[in-house]
Amino acid sequence: MQSMTNTDTLDTKATVEQCVRIIREGADLVRLTVRNTREAENLTNIKNELRNIGFKTPLIADVHFNPKIAEIAAGIVEKVRINPGNFAGDDFQDKFISLLRVCTKNNTAIRIGVNHGSLSGRIMDKFGDTPEGIVESAMEYLRICRKENFTNVVVSAKSSNTRVMIWANRLLVKTMLNEGMNFPVHLGITEAGEGEDGRIKSAVGIGTLLGEGIGDTIRISLTEDPEKEIPVALKLVSVFENSRNKQDSVPEWEESDLSPFITSRVMNIGSRLPPVVISSGDPFVINSGQSNNAADLNNATIPDYIVADQGIFGMDHQGKKRLITDLEFVPVPDRESDILKVSDSFKKKGRGIFIFRYTPGDNFSMFNLIKMYKHSGTELPLIVHAEYTDSDPELFLLKASSELGRLFVDRHVDGIWLENPNLNISEINRISFGLLQAARARMSRTEYISCPSCGRTLFDIQNTLSKVKTATSHLKHLKIAVMGCIVNGPGEMADADYGLVGNAPGRVTLYKQKEPVKKNILSDNAINEMIRLIKDCGDWTEP
Repeated sequence: MQSMTNTDTLDTKATVEQCVRIIREGADLVRLTVRNTREAENLTNIKNELRNIGFKTPLIADVHFNPKIAEIAAGIVEKVRINPGNFAGDDFQDKFISLLRVCTKNNTAIRIGVNHGSLSGRIMDKFGDTPEGIVESAMEYLRICRKENFTNVVVSAKSSNTRVMIWANRLLVKTMLNEGMNFPVHLGITEAGEGEDGRIKSAVGIGTLLGEGIGDTIRISLTEDPEKEIPVALKLVSVFENSRNKQDSVPEWEESDLSPFITSRVMNIGSRLPPVVISSGDPFVINSGQSNNAADLNNATIPDYIVADQGIFGMDHQGKKRLITDLEFVPVPDRESDILKVSDSFKKKGRGIFIFRYTPGDNFSMFNLIKMYKHSGTELPLIVHAEYTDSDPELFLLKASSELGRLFVDRHVDGIWLENPNLNISEINRISFGLLQAARARMSRTEYISCPSCGRTLFDIQNTLSKVKTATSHLKHLKIAVMGCIVNGPGEMADADYGLVGNAPGRVTLYKQKEPVKKNILSDNAINEMIRLIKDCGDWTEP
């Protein structure tokens, strides 16, 4: 587990104090921004101070653009992270080999850290903005490492898009194994955001891969104080502590298993429609079929269906409900022959929906059941039903998102039904919708893409993000980005509708999709300017 400082790396005292807070929360590694020669040289002071007060945690220098800075850092800290997308130009091979030799001399590790948002022009021209491009960007450098007999390497393939991140890492591992490599993999979702959404998004991306046996180091990137990332990482890893070392706990996957499962349509379920949310009870008080709770309506916690003693109720976006009498839920049987038998009976008598009950922690059985169901020939919609008993809401959302997220990333199921007797219905439904949004399966609220900040961030990103959310959270049809700097910002927010990116101390640039439209704005004026831009483009609606 690791986190990254967001202090000025030239400020030894502040950086050391933040490193200590991160380490005391349980971090195994601490990463620091290194932007120039002075910051690289000051790593000596930071490292010495930490060692003098008794902390021996390895330090990582995060370097962009300048190979010479990476070489300086490699002589001081235990690990250097470079980004193939901006490490060097066409002469990157010679410069990378020079760095490898410095690392060999000093026994320094390297992380080849590819970011979806900063692929090189050469890679983009050949592969485009794709998982294949991400993987090839990493493999170029790994092949040089192998040629130079340098094996002290970790590799990562990150994106703010959970689907891209998951698919890229699967392909990365497959490609490495096909070429006789097996380097450790670092996992992370860039620009995950903050609060509940940031945790769900990180769990969907990182947890999906941990459940498949992929991942050796992780960082959960939250737009919060860096030390707050570590307790979340510890909880997420705890979900897989037992299963990862148990026989038959990590399923093998094949390309055919990852293809979407297209079912028939029953009402508004199945047939490529957005996944539905099913609830075990009303999330709010119903008065003549109408919700009294404006907060629930605004937070999109209204499920599509409610299963109650009286039957199954369909809900609309205003909280009105109606009894559905011609819909049956049938648990998925254990054997393929039974699936076919039940499927045939429904073809004769009417419409049905299969529901399978997932036992938390049993990924292997779940994946096998999904595979069996897909191969059985049935086309009835499939719902995943899982009951958790965690009283800690954060642990519950981490478990559910990491264990079930894959089903929606890969489009294997048509809906989710979560239960937890220790949490209220509205909270469970909110997490269900958040999981679907994080998996890029269904948009139900404004999506925010925001980086965790680092030493390159030159404005108060946490406060700015909070203000942006307050002003725009009703714009559920939009993706809005708040990014600390131009290194990865414009690339990682490429699919956002609007973005705010730091470009100088206290100043930002506003983007409409990939295009900068208002430059060098005072950060204090950024919110009003963003609202004006959204209105000018016709995307604003009144709260």
